[in-house]
Amino acid sequence: MNALPLSLPTSVSNGHIPVMLTEVLEALKPADGNAILDCTFGGGGYTTAILNAADCTVWAIDRDPDAIVRGNILAKAFAEASGKPRLHMLHGSFGTMRDLTQQAEAPAFDGIVLDLGVSSFQLDEAERGFSFKQDGPLDMRMARTGRTAADVVNTASEAELADIFHFYGEERHARRVARAIVADRVETPFTTTAQLAGLIRRVVPSDRSGIDSATRSFQGLRIAVNDELGEIERGLEQALYLLAPGGRLVVVSFHSLEDRIAKRVLGNATGKSQSFSRYDPRAAMTKADDAPFVALTGKPVRPGDAECSANPRARSARLRAVAKRPTDVSFSGKGLNP
Repeated sequence: MNALPLSLPTSVSNGHIPVMLTEVLEALKPADGNAILDCTFGGGGYTTAILNAADCTVWAIDRDPDAIVRGNILAKAFAEASGKPRLHMLHGSFGTMRDLTQQAEAPAFDGIVLDLGVSSFQLDEAERGFSFKQDGPLDMRMARTGRTAADVVNTASEAELADIFHFYGEERHARRVARAIVADRVETPFTTTAQLAGLIRRVVPSDRSGIDSATRSFQGLRIAVNDELGEIERGLEQALYLLAPGGRLVVVSFHSLEDRIAKRVLGNATGKSQSFSRYDPRAAMTKADDAPFVALTGKPVRPGDAECSANPRARSARLRAVAKRPTDVSFSGKGLNP
């Protein structure tokens, strides 16, 4: 290393805790001279650890303009410490990573990481309107552009709302929630998170697990507002394309909808499932032994008990990883596919 390891500046970190950091670094294996792509910069936890782990260069993507500001602060700190630029921030969605990285004239990547969870900054800032735990405007837009959650709740039909809560939130009482929203919005449109959460808690029975009754419906609405599942599908396919030979793709998901897509796309790339990819149609005709990618994980890797106790948001995390041939398959995480 040409510079001493840096920690996140206080103005950047703000209590941000990257999930499964040890496992991510172990699977990614950053080395001196590598080019790494962090597709979900967020609070910069992964990026900082990667830059400290090796004398490499990171390109980081985020569609949230607040994250870009945080990233530019971090980029300046690393440049001053090492005497050269080591972090390049790219403003946009990771579903367009191919265009973003080509415009930035980035090389093929030796490692790519995607943390598919919503940013802690977005959850913790009431004014962003993501959380049912704090009252704020009913917004939920990661990029701060386009339709807000309030727009969806106040204009979508009862059937559309029911589908959002059912398919994206996996809410068993989706129709009941949608019906109540449509009835209430006639007199008073929804404008705040507390207003919507209050209605959901009124019509959805308490969960024996202790999970807030509003959790699933808020998840579904957030996914719909940001087209999160479409972004994941597009992003994973493009990430496979952008890897250099031997490059590694590490994906951390936080709920079954995300993990299902990751399992299917990565399974297709490694010859474990047969579905078409427009970025690599050969995958539909190959078997595991001659697939263009090799699995580094069999079953998804889970966070340890200590991490889950220290950071409850890690409890649902799942890590999957693949490498582009030719490559070694060394990775000692649970679920290793030797």
